[in-house]
Amino acid sequence: MIKYLLLLFFIPFLLIARENPFFPVNDAEDIPLSTNQVEKYPQLKRATMKLPSTARVLQTVTVEYKNLDGSIAKKSIELNNAIDWHLPLFISQNYDTTEVKNLSHSKKVIPEKIRYKQILKLPFITFYESHKRLKIVTKDKMLRSFLLVKPHRIVCDFKRQTDIRSYIKKIPSLSIFKKIRIGTHDGYYRVVIELDGYYQYKVKKSNSGYLFTLI
Repeated sequence: MIKYLLLLFFIPFLLIARENPFFPVNDAEDIPLSTNQVEKYPQLKRATMKLPSTARVLQTVTVEYKNLDGSIAKKSIELNNAIDWHLPLFISQNYDTTEVKNLSHSKKVIPEKIRYKQILKLPFITFYESHKRLKIVTKDKMLRSFLLVKPHRIVCDFKRQTDIRSYIKKIPSLSIFKKIRIGTHDGYYRVVIELDGYYQYKVKKSNSGYLFTLI
C-alpha cells in the first residue's frame, strides 16, 4: 500500500520533466533545429539582360550565388570586350554541345561583303544603310557634320543652292537610323539623321560620297 502511495506522489514530477534533459535549461530555446528538407529552385535554362544604348565595352561579369550552407558569395570574370547594346546578354547552362564542337573545328572565316540597303533617294542625294554604316551618295561637298542630343542625331550640311521643300523620311523600326530630315538654307541644305540611341561616329570621304560609321 505504501508503494502505491509513493508512486502517486512522484507522478506529477514526471509530467513536468523537460523533453530533452541533455540541453541546459536556459539555452535550449536558442539552439537552431536542423532539417533534411532541401529548398527546391527551378533549374537555370537561360536568363537575359538588356544594356542601355550608352554601353560599348563589357568589362566585368559578376555572379552572386548561394552555397550549400546558405552563405552568399560572388565570383567575377574580367572580359573587356566590345559589345552591341542592341543584343541582349545571356547566361545559360543549356547550350548545344554540337555547336561548340563545330566552332572548334571551323575553318578560316572569310568576311562577307557588306550589303547596303537603300533607305532614301532624292535627285541629288541617296542614302544606304548597313547596320551601323550609313553611305551617302552625292556629288555635293559636305561643309560640316556634328552631333546633337535629345534626340541623338547627326547633322550634316551640304553645299548646294536649292529651293526644295522640307523633307522627312521615317525609317522602318529595325534600322538604327530612325528618321532623315532635309531642309534648305541659303547656299546649302541640311541633313539631320536621327539615331536609335547614343553613338559617336567616324566619317570617311569616298569616290561616290561619304561613309558614316557609328561607334
